[in-house]
Amino acid sequence: MSGLLGARVAFLRNPSIFTRSSIHHLLIFMKTGTVKFFNESKGYGFITDDETKEDFFVHITGLNGGQIQQNDRVEFETQEGRKGVNAVDVKKV
Repeated sequence: MSGLLGARVAFLRNPSIFTRSSIHHLLIFMKTGTVKFFNESKGYGFITDDETKEDFFVHITGLNGGQIQQNDRVEFETQEGRKGVNAVDVKKV
């Protein structure tokens, strides 16, 4: 078992090994993925979710203070946007 589901199971088995920050991470359903494409000059790209293999649109305003490029490993949340679900609060891992 890997990813978010594995982390949740580990938490249920031994909650004392988790910090307050990591518990918050589990509760807000952070996703992990890989940057499929990001065009810095246009300010957008796509991230492929590790678990579902679904692609999520990411706008430069959804980055959490850093830069991303193709093949970067990231964690992110999702949020309903005007044209579908977007990756937001994106940060490299």
